[in-house]
Amino acid sequence: MPAPALRRPIILPPKLQPGDLIRFVSPASTPERDNVMARAAVLESWGFRVDIAPHAFDRSGFLAGSDDDRLADLNEAFKDPAVRAIMATRGGKGSYRIADRLDLAAVKADPKWLVGFSDITILQCALLRGAGLASLHGALLVEEGEAEPENAALLHHFLTRWGEVRITARLDEPTALLTRPGAASGPLVGGNLAMLVTAAGWMLPNLSGTILLLEAVDCQPGEVDRALTMLCKAGHLDGLAGIAIGQMLPAEEGRDAVILRVLQEHIDALGLPVLGGLPIGHGERPLTVPFGAHVRLDGEALTFAF
Repeated sequence: MPAPALRRPIILPPKLQPGDLIRFVSPASTPERDNVMARAAVLESWGFRVDIAPHAFDRSGFLAGSDDDRLADLNEAFKDPAVRAIMATRGGKGSYRIADRLDLAAVKADPKWLVGFSDITILQCALLRGAGLASLHGALLVEEGEAEPENAALLHHFLTRWGEVRITARLDEPTALLTRPGAASGPLVGGNLAMLVTAAGWMLPNLSGTILLLEAVDCQPGEVDRALTMLCKAGHLDGLAGIAIGQMLPAEEGRDAVILRVLQEHIDALGLPVLGGLPIGHGERPLTVPFGAHVRLDGEALTFAF
């Protein structure tokens, strides 16, 4: 059964100022230390202070430490008044184990950005559903000490100021073929398809009136079909305003066409405006977008505007 209607208005956290503190946390799997330190250096070059949660580099199987320790790091970051934004070190697996234990009272008392994607999608669902809080779907990408320019500029923009941003679909993205004419607007909700299915029934926000964002990695055609069928049959896709499709990366090379056919079948059945080809997800040069913020999708101009 779909969740109650989204809280309105959706809360956008305060803009960051020079000298503000950003904390890295690991709600899911353990990151590579060098990668985290490289991203910290970029954030410091932007004028922010950076620290790292106590258990960020813990390791327990595929998890960054115990559930209690990962949860404590995340909740403490929301409670600490010195912390002005929270950045997940990586996705992986495990955020779903703690998503129902977020300290929502602390979140509401001091809203701040959570930056992450992939497995972190379920935490972003929990924040939007439980506290009406927007977050940033994406990550700071750093390679050989240098931030990817377009990604970094967009992340910096959303952290420090708010003004219209327009993203244009990339025609070289395979999902560009799924675009349907029409325009739609509403809060942007969604992200990693596997996490949306995991969240359904207990952490997934009500999607009525929203623009649903879909992206996936290592996906199989049957898994995509099963996931979308489940979301549809359970009523979670009722009342959608439109669909935004990011990067859908197949588990096996050469399977893009099969996955696109599966997506096309479900999209046609819904009959909504669709914008594909969005550089959002696990592919090349992905961009950061605000989860929960109002977005306008235009399938004819091929634009995505906040």
